[in-house]
Amino acid sequence: MSSTELPESLAAAVAPRVSAVRIRQGERLRPVVLPGLTLTVRSRPATHTGAPPALYVHGLGGSSENWSALMPLLEGVVDGEAVDLPGFGDSPPPDDGNYSITGQARAVVRLLDAGRRGPVHLFGNSLGGAIATRVAAARPDLVRTLTLISPALPELRIQRSAVPTALVALPGMTALFGRLTRGWTAEERTRGLLALCYGDPSLVTDEELANAVKEMERRLELPYFWDVMARSARSIVNEYTLGGQHGLWRQAERVLAPTLLVYGGRDQLVSYRMARKASAAFRDSRLLTLPEAGHVAMMEYPEQVAQACRDLIDDHHRS
Repeated sequence: MSSTELPESLAAAVAPRVSAVRIRQGERLRPVVLPGLTLTVRSRPATHTGAPPALYVHGLGGSSENWSALMPLLEGVVDGEAVDLPGFGDSPPPDDGNYSITGQARAVVRLLDAGRRGPVHLFGNSLGGAIATRVAAARPDLVRTLTLISPALPELRIQRSAVPTALVALPGMTALFGRLTRGWTAEERTRGLLALCYGDPSLVTDEELANAVKEMERRLELPYFWDVMARSARSIVNEYTLGGQHGLWRQAERVLAPTLLVYGGRDQLVSYRMARKASAAFRDSRLLTLPEAGHVAMMEYPEQVAQACRDLIDDHHRS
């Protein structure tokens, strides 16, 4: 057994066991145990040896499975791994309870350092995009290229549709929301989430909806689910108060890696208008805009996103 694998007896003590997370054909799950931190990693090995490593980082309320549509489309060019951030997916909460952007970025760095996989092609969506930006700015040695899909970078004018998500960060709000939605079924919660994140929820198949409902049921069984959501949402809101060298926009300007930015025209959480500002902030950037996409373009339009990623990676290898 690898030193990073978690014995079954210890795994049972780390987090409550609820229904198992979904593993798609061709994927593998493994735990990586670090001091004070256990991370679940979903891997999709490359179809040939010698492929460069990639790491995918999901957004708020998501998991490594958010990348399961994109990963097989890139297995010909990268050796892909997707991480469940602390407290999300199948990863238990961290011992220090730190869900700040910096704390999550530190977890990603520790994972990369422990596995000696860097430099990687780094991907991030939403919250994961903010985390990936901080990693790329702080540790350029770990990042070959950077792909950000609707990154959660601070906006001067928050979209009205994003306000409820921001309100989750307020003290006591999750308890109030829990009382107000006590009668909601897992399917009702799932449909509401899909309507918020997808540009066109009708793209979700019946099978995908059923799987998403099962995952929602699993998450609601976790005693720490709402606490993690609240603390993580608060970490995004807190980024609006950071200035100077600590601000995410300033750190975006420090990123050296070639960067692909992906924005959806129907995104209700990250404004489409932020694409221009992001393109100016990241010094070596290219932009993919998908007018019909929402907040999770890699799930809605994986083929288009994959092609743009392949172009970025190919150009990087030729340079």
